[in-house]
Parts: sequence; C-alpha cells; structure tokens
Amino acid sequence: MPVAASAIYFLNLRGDVLINRLYRDDVGGNMVDAFRLHIMQTKELGTCPVWQIGGCSFFYMRISNVYVVIVVSSNANVACAFKFVVELLTLLFSGCMQAVALFKSYFGGAFDEDAIRNNFVLIYELLDEIMDFGYPQNLSPEILKLYITQEGVRSPFSSKPTDIPVPNATLQVTGAVGWRREGLVYKKNEVFLDIVESVNLLMSSKGNVLRCDVTGKILMKCFLSGMPDLKLGLNDKIGLEKESQLKSRPTKSGKTIELDDVTFHQCVNLTRYRITEGVNLPFRVLPTIKELGRTRMEVNVKVKSVYGAKMFALGVVIKIPVPKQTAKTSFQVTSGQAKYNAAIDCVVWKIRKFPGQTEPTMSAEVELISTMAEKKSWTRPPIQMEFQVPMFTASGLRVRFLKVWEKSGYNTVDWVRYITKAGSYEIRC
Repeated sequence: MPVAASAIYFLNLRGDVLINRLYRDDVGGNMVDAFRLHIMQTKELGTCPVWQIGGCSFFYMRISNVYVVIVVSSNANVACAFKFVVELLTLLFSGCMQAVALFKSYFGGAFDEDAIRNNFVLIYELLDEIMDFGYPQNLSPEILKLYITQEGVRSPFSSKPTDIPVPNATLQVTGAVGWRREGLVYKKNEVFLDIVESVNLLMSSKGNVLRCDVTGKILMKCFLSGMPDLKLGLNDKIGLEKESQLKSRPTKSGKTIELDDVTFHQCVNLTRYRITEGVNLPFRVLPTIKELGRTRMEVNVKVKSVYGAKMFALGVVIKIPVPKQTAKTSFQVTSGQAKYNAAIDCVVWKIRKFPGQTEPTMSAEVELISTMAEKKSWTRPPIQMEFQVPMFTASGLRVRFLKVWEKSGYNTVDWVRYITKAGSYEIRC
C-alpha cells in the first residue's frame, strides 16, 4: 500500500521545528515531542530509521543539519515512505540531474537550516502541491515549475542559475510527457545503446561456483528529433516464446535468456535486469598457495579468459592476498606486471590488455618475517578481480532489433555497445 503520511516535520539538530505540515487529523500536534523525547534525546538516534511510538510510526532521515520526519498512524509501506522523502529532498535541494532546473532557480543546491528558514513560504507551497491528504502526488520538477513560479533565496555559495526552457502548460495538461521538451530538432538523428553488466562471483578454491549472478542496465542516449517511438527487441525467453507461438514454429533466434528482475523507467524504457542462471563467466582463476615452513610461501595463479579469441579485456587487476608479515617477494609473470602492495597485503597483478582464450600465469615466492611468537593461522582472504570486457555479455543478452518511428519519417543511425565489468568477483584460495 502507498504511504499515507499524517504529518511531515523539518527539525534542526536541537529538535526545534523549522517547518511542519499536518495532512490528517489522526495524530496530534504534539507527536514531534515524542520524537524528541524518545529518539533524539537517547542514544538510539541513528541506529534505526524507523520507530514506533504510541501507535504511530516515525520515518526519519538526517541530511546535513536537518532531520526530515514523516509520521504515519497506519501500517504504511516503509520503502515507499523513504522513496518519497528522497524524491522530496531531490526536488527541494539536491543536485541530481532531474532536479537541476528546480534547485538552481530556487535554492542553489543548498540543504541546511538556513536554506529552509529563508525559503519556508516556497517550501509550504511545494508541500501542499505534492501531497494530497497524505498521499504523494506529482514530484516532477518540470511540471511543478509551471504552477509554482516563485523564486527562492539562493545560498551565496551557489552557482549562477541557468535558463532552462519549460514545457508548455497546455501540453502538460493534455498529456505531454514530463521528461522530454517539445520541439527538439537534431541535424543528425542518432541512438546510442549501451548494455552494461556487472558479474558477481564467489568461487571455491576447487573451482566450484558458490554464488553467481549478473546485474545489468540498458542505457540509452537519444539525439532524435520530435517525439519518436522506439521499439527494442531482446533475446529474452518469454518474448521469444510468445513470438514462436504466434508463428506456430520454433524460433531461430538462437540462445534465449530468462530475466529474473526487471524495472522500468517512467517512459517504459527497460533499464535494469538481473540474471542468476546460465551466466557466462569471462574468467576462470586457478590458484595454488603452498606454505613452506614458517617463513616461506609459494604462490601460483593461472587466469584463463573464456571469451572469444578475437575479443580482449581491459584494465585487468588480480589481487592475491599474502600474510601481513610478508618481508620480501619475487615474481615471474607471462603477461603484465606484478608487485607487492604492503598497504593492502596483496600481490597486485595487472594486465593492461587481456586477449581471449589465453592462460597467463604468475609465480611468486614470498618470504615472511621470522618471529619468536607462536605463528597465527592465516585466514586466506579471497582473490579479487577487476576488469572490463567490451562487446561481451555474461548474461548472453543481445539486442535483436532497435526500431525508430517518427511521423516525419527521418532516417536514424543506431549504435549498440556491450560492456561487462567485475562486480564482486572473488575466488577463495
């Protein structure tokens, strides 16, 4: 269920009310006193962002020297409440891209007690506009700027505002979108599509995959005139199965994948997905570490690139942990460079350009400091990897087609790029 806020408070660090707005009569005006006495004046402040006192729930966040508190009397959706607070703060004070026009023309990007005191009239107008009987309404700065035209008092340290065109109010009322300005014209109509994936892996020392998933984003940058429709086709399993059923014959589109989690942009643009099955790992790491007595170790690491021979990875970094009492190291590598980094207790092996279907190796001898004290067992932290592999997707996701239609019928140039990088890529020793 959506959040139904009974009240919202802006407090300073002493607990004084800077601004408050009551949306319902199911809570008393003294509820802020309960927040001061039971949360702010105890050691519990900051340990949990949600508290229940006297049948009411308090959701609060601290930004700079201001607490934003939402009071809810019913069983509300906590995630929805905090999402509203974050979007509200973005609308009022943040430097996020979608709120650039609003904060530069209103507050200059500042969020502190002085900014709230200097702009309380404007904030009250915004609070009345974005909440109706406690339910969040429109938080789009482009649309709100059409109705609330008052300028706020800027911080003296803020940058000079820039004039950003505002969409026509009539078009907004009749259904024009709030994220695209009317009348855009480009000399060259282009679409840039990036498939960016992060591989998360935890592998045992014997090569068994303990945990593996891929999180990805589809990033699109458009330089298209007018208001075109874009249709994007992926090799997702559900979509291709439906297409096959309609055609009454098996699909010939090759490998399919199954998206576990998908979220959408407000203009129904597929932006994020997650894969947990059938992940194509770009690298296999085979470590061997031998402890020779109390003062010597031998480290051998082989890294195999699994992607195609015509592809290559960039910026590959393999961090192999060694004990804290390491005194001296010597290396032999078949590719790249290796050195000992005492600050992180690791041997850092860097390969600038890593071709596919190759198996470079590193051998190291590690000398340890001899101590009279009893030797402590070494926990052997996992090996960590960093990399980027252009034109490779660990999930197998592929763009089957990208179609652009606009009433004027202009031609477009499409660019599609794939990038796979390391998330938490770890191999136990």
